[in-house]
Amino acid sequence: MKSFASDNYAGVLPQVMEALINTNALHARSYGADDITANTVALFRQTFEADVDVFFVFNGTGANVLSISSATQSFNAVLCADTSHIYCDESSAPETITGCRFFPLTANENGKLDIETIKTRLIRKGDVHYAQATMLSITQATEYGTVYTPDEIKAIAALCKENGLYLHVDGSRFFNAAASLGCSLADISTHAGVDILSLGGTKAGMMFGEAVVVFNKELAKNIAFKHKQVMQLASKTRFIATQFAAMLQNDLWRTTAAHANAMAQQLHTALSAHPAVKITKPKQANAVFAEIPRNWYEPLQQHYPFYVWKDDIHEVRLMCAWDTREEDIQAFINAIGEM
Repeated sequence: MKSFASDNYAGVLPQVMEALINTNALHARSYGADDITANTVALFRQTFEADVDVFFVFNGTGANVLSISSATQSFNAVLCADTSHIYCDESSAPETITGCRFFPLTANENGKLDIETIKTRLIRKGDVHYAQATMLSITQATEYGTVYTPDEIKAIAALCKENGLYLHVDGSRFFNAAASLGCSLADISTHAGVDILSLGGTKAGMMFGEAVVVFNKELAKNIAFKHKQVMQLASKTRFIATQFAAMLQNDLWRTTAAHANAMAQQLHTALSAHPAVKITKPKQANAVFAEIPRNWYEPLQQHYPFYVWKDDIHEVRLMCAWDTREEDIQAFINAIGEM
């Protein structure tokens, strides 16, 4: 069975599995004090073209919680899109652990935050009766599979700087976004004014693990202690680090992300030709959003699982991964043809 539900459903990249096997052959110091982790951090600095600090974590929620907690206190507020993962899909973990108020801002029709929308919450600074906004979080690629351009991020970062906010990027599909834009990872982070990034690895083809990449040295002061406090410091850190090393070497991330994006484009093109299907969002990364007849759900999902995004309008999300094949897409389209 191949799934269009999530890129989390996909297996592990062969290069990543090989790296894990090689890393497993030797003993090494624990808690990130090993050579593999040190060399991987150096590779991050080369890739992001900056003296970044890197903290490896178990999962995406942990990455976001660590990123947010590094920049906030419990009387602060975090601004985010009303469709964002940190607001909709991480239970109450971010609020519970950080103690912050999360203010959801209305995303535009393509799932992104506009400058004018952000400004509506830049209010009551210094008012003790109001949770003080300290961080803005954007998602790259967004929950709708769209991407922020470097110029869009620069404009948001400038607004944040003017108003004393840190800019966080939830980048669970950051590789797909960069591949879609045809730019470097640094172009949409270092050079765009991002303060801290939750960089996804699992959805990109790793077995497990994410990374928090810190660009702003102010946030690096205490984050190592937060890393331990939020229970994301792995004793065998090298097994997360080695996977990222495999991803970053020779731009493996770009090859695999570009493939997933290309498969989504093929799926988008095929679905667009069907009279009973309505594409609802632009195809920019590795997701396709479409409205389909309600009675298609059950027969299709028996063989090709997918997520129903908005049941009231029959909108579904179809996600492609590094291992999606052209024949998988054709089989899905053939199944639709039999509806």
